Amino acid sequence: MDPVYTELNLQYKDYNLVCYDTGENLNDRTIFLLNGGPGLPCNYLRDPHLDLAKKGYRIFTYDQLGCGKSSKPSDLSLWNIERYVEEVEFVRKQFDLGEIILLGHSWGGWLGIEYAIKYQNNINKLILENTCGDMPHMIGELDRLRGNLGSETVKMMMKHEAEGTLDHEEYQAAITILNYRHVCRLDIWPQSIYDSLDDWNMDVYGTMQGPNEFLYTGNLKNWNRIEEMKNINISSLVTVGMHDELTPSCAMKMHDALPDSKLKVFKNSSHMPFYEEPQNYFTVLEDFLSQ
Repeated sequence: MDPVYTELNLQYKDYNLVCYDTGENLNDRTIFLLNGGPGLPCNYLRDPHLDLAKKGYRIFTYDQLGCGKSSKPSDLSLWNIERYVEEVEFVRKQFDLGEIILLGHSWGGWLGIEYAIKYQNNINKLILENTCGDMPHMIGELDRLRGNLGSETVKMMMKHEAEGTLDHEEYQAAITILNYRHVCRLDIWPQSIYDSLDDWNMDVYGTMQGPNEFLYTGNLKNWNRIEEMKNINISSLVTVGMHDELTPSCAMKMHDALPDSKLKVFKNSSHMPFYEEPQNYFTVLEDFLSQ
């Protein structure tokens, strides 16, 4: 029988969190997925990793507060990384997940780093995918990628950003090009990506990150944990796509900081190698998990 997720409700303070779980605890073989966003439902990361349950792993994830089927309060003060760390720990304890394999993708990687700094004793292995540990450095890398569109296009983008006209068709056209170059390079994106994107909570995203993937104005724009990562003594895997918006240079900074890490660059991927080159991706992931 193919594995399935059981949908579970968890009371968190005055809110409801919807969680997805493939089964019973399996002796430190629970993979806790933290998806990107912020403000995205977990569909796009949850769905491609379901098959790992066939390999004897328990796969657990949830729609973070403000996302997907979980409660969506309007209080903007809730949208900060420190509160999300405590939310993750609350979920782990409530479901008695024990020592977890923590897999964080994109924003989930930032959250995973912050969680590991505070709660590394709860983590068996740490997997940081398509993410970064130094936001100012990453913003510089995004500016470099934007520059590849050409000086006139960059001037146009900066003009719209200064005037607040980000919905203008020429600005959105430039963002679309960047997304297809650096977010997912497939001609046709999998439905699970659209399932997440179509339910994006822009209040969360705008408060923490900004209006799009290539403009950071939110409360995470100065976030940097490279020094603290030097104290994360957990076996770690850092992955990145060669064409990733969170570039190989960002991955190298994390790899150099972590005391016990391996680095894998997926040469034919951007931000989602689990869709862009899944066979290579899952081979690398399962090899790390088996060690």
